[in-house]
Amino acid sequence: MRVTQVVAGAAAVITAALGLGLATAGPGAATESGSWRAYGNTNPITSSTSTWHCASSRTVATNVVAQVCAVRAPGGGAVQAAVIVRNNRSSLYSVEAGMDLYTSSGTYQGDWLCQSSGVGANSWSVCFGRTLPQSSPVNSAGFANSTSLGVSSLV
Repeated sequence: MRVTQVVAGAAAVITAALGLGLATAGPGAATESGSWRAYGNTNPITSSTSTWHCASSRTVATNVVAQVCAVRAPGGGAVQAAVIVRNNRSSLYSVEAGMDLYTSSGTYQGDWLCQSSGVGANSWSVCFGRTLPQSSPVNSAGFANSTSLGVSSLV
């Protein structure tokens, strides 16, 4: 997969090559807006009834880590991509995040971008893509600011 990273305030597009690409997704493949959700000091994975399969955490900045995840709803019929950001700083940290979603057979499901938002001090926030009906296994590649977060395992 490729993750297209839109750098705030710049016209440049950075692409992290990870296999199939968004550029090959075909006509009409457009980045959708994702949505931020603040979790405070509650871990979004352990507090959820959904199944999360995530790549390893990566350092985005000093005391800030992020990871990309593919998330499957209880019952198994719906999925979404997510980027979790943990800010361990004592002050607000601004993050832009994005991710894509593909089935295990390589079928493009979409890509999402959450515009820059402040993640509270000592807290978690998650950028979520749209929930999609999908029973096939999916995975996601993502970024936070200019840091590639790799690819999640299949969920």
